[in-house]
Amino acid sequence: MKKRANVRLQHQQQKRARHTARRQEKKRLTAATQSRGKAMVCELFKTINHFFPDLFDQLRQIEDCRGRSDYTLSEILMAAIALFIFQQGSRNAFNNLRQEAKFKKHYRRLFKLRLPHLDTVHRVLCRLTDEPLEPLKQWLVKTLLEKKALHKYRLFGKYFVVAIDATGTMSFAERHCEQCLHRTSKKGKTTYFHNVLEAKLITANGFAISLATEWIANPLSEYDKQDDERKAFVRLAAKLKQLYPRLPICLTADGLYPYQRFFDICRANHWALILTFKDGNLPSVWEEVRALLPLCPDQHRHERRFQGQERIEQDFRWVTDLDYHGHRLQWLECLETVTHLNSGEQTTTRFVHLTNLEVTATTVIVTSATGRLRWKIENEGFNTQKNLGYALQHKYARVNWQAAKNYYQCLQIGHLINQLMVLSTTFAPLRQGKTTLAHLWRTMIAFLLYARLPRSTLDALAQRRFQVRFI
Repeated sequence: MKKRANVRLQHQQQKRARHTARRQEKKRLTAATQSRGKAMVCELFKTINHFFPDLFDQLRQIEDCRGRSDYTLSEILMAAIALFIFQQGSRNAFNNLRQEAKFKKHYRRLFKLRLPHLDTVHRVLCRLTDEPLEPLKQWLVKTLLEKKALHKYRLFGKYFVVAIDATGTMSFAERHCEQCLHRTSKKGKTTYFHNVLEAKLITANGFAISLATEWIANPLSEYDKQDDERKAFVRLAAKLKQLYPRLPICLTADGLYPYQRFFDICRANHWALILTFKDGNLPSVWEEVRALLPLCPDQHRHERRFQGQERIEQDFRWVTDLDYHGHRLQWLECLETVTHLNSGEQTTTRFVHLTNLEVTATTVIVTSATGRLRWKIENEGFNTQKNLGYALQHKYARVNWQAAKNYYQCLQIGHLINQLMVLSTTFAPLRQGKTTLAHLWRTMIAFLLYARLPRSTLDALAQRRFQVRFI
């Protein structure tokens, strides 16, 4: 009997010990989550306060399109931008957060502005023209340029690399507005949609910052052909030159853009270019390349490097001084072979580009790599905005296209602020192990909903001076 009692007592003690251990672990996890959430909020506050201390004053300077109202236009626009900073994905999701008193209190401490209902925000964005938001985005970019935050990512220490590409934003089974693009399938089904052409400043470490936006849209008057990407580029180039007249730019784009009008625009604006050059594009140039390539065997370079368990070998060839309707162009090719050391499997990829920059054995590697940076606008740009929290293709405005365009501009501003935060070296410790950005954003929202954020914490951060470096 005594032995059984001792065994039972031992089991109870072990059970209590396990329960105590689980409770302590839960407390530690809760404390860790709170700490991470607080760190996220502080990083956001530091990013805005460091790079854009005058952001809220800039918002207040925008002329209001209304008469009397309960909320100022700066509060309306900041709420629209915060919708994307917090990656809520819909107006209803952000309204759910707004219903929590603690979230509203913390929001006001962060931004020094009240948080209006998103229906109120939507009604204002339906009336607001495009004019205020594009200059606001331009002011943010120019502030970064004045601070020289992106200067070390320039090509050859001179050119800012700007990628040009279009993407879809919304599609409908029925006509959305008078300026919708449309296509009809072979089965006779017509789809209506809106596309946008972007000029994004891209860097090797992951920045994809919107410099200028041009919508691909049919005119309100009668037209023979629909608007397309090349027509929109003419308008975008004019806007880009007007917004950044002295910015040294190197444009990079896909195989749609090697054509004479594009070359003419770049030469008139003193822009460099590096374009993807597909087989069959500009047949006269390809004919000249094939004729000259055997005559310049010295224009070749081989590179080898190891990356993890892979051996990467690159063979570069180039041909210079090609003439295309008075434009002096260079052709370069990179054959990249990746060998997996464990399995021995090999894959070879070919990259071909046209450029108006000088190509030599010294510059060919950097020039080719810069041409391949064009994928940043697809991956870090459009893919991130569509699938990683920003819900680019969500119909924030199902009926009013003007509001949809304004939401898009607010998304670009919110994404810019988040990029500055995520790519900073002080943010890197928060991403240790397998922690995802989506999880970090959930911890930030949880902290704003349930934890305590003293005003003194933000005041102390605002008074501190610190340096921000990027990974």
